[in-house]
Amino acid sequence: MIVSTTDGPVTTIELAREAKRNALDYDMLRDLSQAFTDAVDAGARVIVLTGRGTVFSAGADLSGPVYDPEFPERLVAVIEQIEKTPVPVIAAVNGPALGGGLQLAMAADLRVMAPEAIAGIPAAKIGVALDEWTIRRLVSLVGGGPARGILIGCEPISADRAYDLGFANKIGDLADAAHWASTIAGFAPLTLRHYKMVLTGDGARDEAPADRHDAMIAAWTSDDAKEARRAREEKRFPVFTGK
Repeated sequence: MIVSTTDGPVTTIELAREAKRNALDYDMLRDLSQAFTDAVDAGARVIVLTGRGTVFSAGADLSGPVYDPEFPERLVAVIEQIEKTPVPVIAAVNGPALGGGLQLAMAADLRVMAPEAIAGIPAAKIGVALDEWTIRRLVSLVGGGPARGILIGCEPISADRAYDLGFANKIGDLADAAHWASTIAGFAPLTLRHYKMVLTGDGARDEAPADRHDAMIAAWTSDDAKEARRAREEKRFPVFTGK
């Protein structure tokens, strides 16, 4: 479900679970983590992350482990690994990037979005909540107002809107991302590593206050989260009660 290819100093890592819209499960997260480790160990100077097919990633697999208490922790660990990868990472967002898929794109240093791509976080529709890093990084990338619309309003943004906000660095396809990666691979690695460390030191990794962490856990373990899961299985809209 993860495919890696190398072209000189550039490694491209593809999420390759097209039948499930590249939705994330435990196996994908394990293999994605290993792919990043292998790329760095092999001497990649730039890594491009993309989705195979027409979707970047639909996020966590709602028919699988998304409601398991350990799954958010596994996803956060992989996101942190991508963020700390010592070489530039470009997300080639070839289609919808939703929930966990958008989180992966947010962990990258640069984003190239296809014209038809959208980005969104519909967590409030399924009764779960996101970690502190995701919320803070989203504000850092798009600004407070747009972040509120994405999170509270569950409103996705188009590629053009993402570019206007500065979330997308370029509008283009995988070939455009690969060409940019090839150019960046010729730049001074130690300079890029320093820039990456400073730019990701935006406070998003600061420890969350206990009450905010407890609020996140309360959402994941709530009756509302269970109701959302039942509603999906029964093909109906969930009815939330705030419990």
